[in-house]
Amino acid sequence: MKKRLALLLVACTAALSGALAQGGRGFLRQEWIVERGDSIPLVHILPVCIFDRPADLRRYQKLVRAVKRVYPVARAARAKMAEMEGELLRLPDRKAQKAYIREVYRQIKEEYTPVAKHMTRTEGRVLLKLIDRETDYTAYEVLREFRGGFVAGFWQGVSRIFGQNLKSEYDKEGEDRIIEQIVVYYEAGLL
Repeated sequence: MKKRLALLLVACTAALSGALAQGGRGFLRQEWIVERGDSIPLVHILPVCIFDRPADLRRYQKLVRAVKRVYPVARAARAKMAEMEGELLRLPDRKAQKAYIREVYRQIKEEYTPVAKHMTRTEGRVLLKLIDRETDYTAYEVLREFRGGFVAGFWQGVSRIFGQNLKSEYDKEGEDRIIEQIVVYYEAGLL
């Protein structure tokens, strides 16, 4: 009887570890490779961020929250911009193009004003960076292209008053490498 109970306990433990190996906490997956007759576990471990100070960890977590909140907006901006560019090429004259731009501007303003009103400064800064990442245009260039130089200059001045910069470019290997890392994790479903 004791042998059967021990065997059942070992079988349950093996089944539980197999279930955790499919994506438990701290690792992606576990594979087994056979090399010269030996079974060797191959565990793909999730990347771990190490911080010297608790303030750095809080800053990183704040950045993760910001990216999670604004990345869908940046992707929507990319899709909307691609749609607009295609439609603008199809329209025959400048007057029709301006009317189309005004209509799209009204739609975007109606849809995203409530979202933008509740953004923090960090989320706004991250959104500007992610729009540049997704569209290959800075927010200033997008405004200048679709709304004109005066409007772009006005909003650049307003953003500078609040410590932002519409002309800031995305540098995925420089100052924005942490944002890039977070976006890659977000796209992979790791966050």
